[in-house]
Amino acid sequence: MLKPGKTYDEVYNSFQWEIPEFYNMGVDICDKWAHQRYRLALIYEDEGGRVEKYSFYDLKKLSNALANGLRESGIERGDRVGILLPQSPEAGIAHIALYKMGAVVIPLFTLFGTDALEYRLSNSEARGVVTDEVNLPKVMEILDRLPHLKTVILTRGKPPDNVFNFWDMVDRGSTTFEPVQTRAEDPAFISYTSGTTGPPKGAYHAHRVLLGHLPGIQFPHNFFPEEDDLFWTPADWAWMGGFMDVLLPSWHYGIPVVAHRAKKFDPEEAFHLLAKHGIRNAFMPPTALKMMRQVQDPRARHDYSMRTIGSGGESLGEELLAWGREVMGLTINEFYGQTEVNLVIGTCSQVMEVRPGSMGKAIPGHRVEVVDESGVPVPAGTVGEIAIRRPDPVMCIEYWKNPAATRDKYLNDWWLTGDLAKKDEDGYFWFVGRKDDLITSSGYRIGPAEIEDCLMKHPAVGMVAVVGSPDKVRTEVVKAFIIPKAGITPGPEVEEDIKKFVKVRLAAHEYPREIEFVTELPMTNTGKIIRRELKALEIKRKSGA
Repeated sequence: MLKPGKTYDEVYNSFQWEIPEFYNMGVDICDKWAHQRYRLALIYEDEGGRVEKYSFYDLKKLSNALANGLRESGIERGDRVGILLPQSPEAGIAHIALYKMGAVVIPLFTLFGTDALEYRLSNSEARGVVTDEVNLPKVMEILDRLPHLKTVILTRGKPPDNVFNFWDMVDRGSTTFEPVQTRAEDPAFISYTSGTTGPPKGAYHAHRVLLGHLPGIQFPHNFFPEEDDLFWTPADWAWMGGFMDVLLPSWHYGIPVVAHRAKKFDPEEAFHLLAKHGIRNAFMPPTALKMMRQVQDPRARHDYSMRTIGSGGESLGEELLAWGREVMGLTINEFYGQTEVNLVIGTCSQVMEVRPGSMGKAIPGHRVEVVDESGVPVPAGTVGEIAIRRPDPVMCIEYWKNPAATRDKYLNDWWLTGDLAKKDEDGYFWFVGRKDDLITSSGYRIGPAEIEDCLMKHPAVGMVAVVGSPDKVRTEVVKAFIIPKAGITPGPEVEEDIKKFVKVRLAAHEYPREIEFVTELPMTNTGKIIRRELKALEIKRKSGA
């Protein structure tokens, strides 16, 4: 538990890990609170506006019954089981039950197509999957190609003959269940990387990872939890940002979570939800914040009052931070992490200055540095690779069935992130870009993040992605793919104004010599722009292929 202090140094230096030998996430996030029979755990609102509420006592009984039913269906300790569900009571119940059984969860995005699902279910050798009527057809289409998958469970709707019914299983199961005694080092879930740098790899995480996340939740949420805190995120619970940055840590602290995720994010609806349920804390991906920023005068229609917003995945920049203070009444705290080693850098406005464009400082409990190719920390202001020192309880055990990829991630005792950054003399980290996102132009090494941040300040720019485009003279030139704001008509005058805007604010070698206006950008399911697709498009275009 973080101890609040007056300064960042006080907080960082006073922190110590307390990781027990035996620890089970399912017991921790549910059973330990269930003696308080009416302690609220979940508020679920479906797309029609219908609301259901569940206490920790309810979740314990339901997860026990499901665990018994899963065991009868053939699921055993160590088996991998996919959860292919949107934010819902069934998703939460399945997480708790599987952890208490000692099974290994495979979180799966509902937006996945059959190829993506087949790869993850096949690679993990999943024994079972829990899904709903919307996603069941995708599972059934690939079932014959998944020899390990024996148990399919449907949460809603009438199941086919070879599929179990979730609620029938719960209704028949005993509400008494003895959780498996797991060690903190025992496996709990496999979370697949987003695939921005090649085929997705399965980050194999232990039960201890939840404890490893806690300072990364408390810090950017200004010493969460406080009385009356209530958490929500529009992020899918299949993403680390959904279930490990919000759902499970909130339940660890006995704090209720709002479950609601529409098929398409609606910023006006987001403001309505914040006000309706009195949400005090949220993890909001930058894309969602950018969309909410375009809502005019939301306070005139929605009586919301938030305490904290955390954001990560892309740099927010000065404009979004200013909007957060003006419209949300708070300083948005940024944080940085990866599927494999999450929430290791961040800001906490309560104890430190938030510097626009910076990811913040090392979160208490984590040793984070910028290192060179030999694994030696570099001087302040020098570009290097972000690395995390092991051992660290938030660090994955390994890549599932991929020892070579696991070895490649370590240099001495440093986990290499593949992300380039600078660390200033005050300990703030400044993101430069992915190693494979770097733009080499006329001898300059240029990261896209700073240019994108500058472009977002231009009144004509709604969203942007910057990549290096091949050039015979300069090796590469900076190219910007821009989604214009509503009401803006792209043209030569707008394009020239944007170029001058960057040239004046950054540097002559950093302005986008090429600009292409587009209606959409390629993104992962977690809302990160896939720059490599744009770069591949440019290479193909200029090679004449």
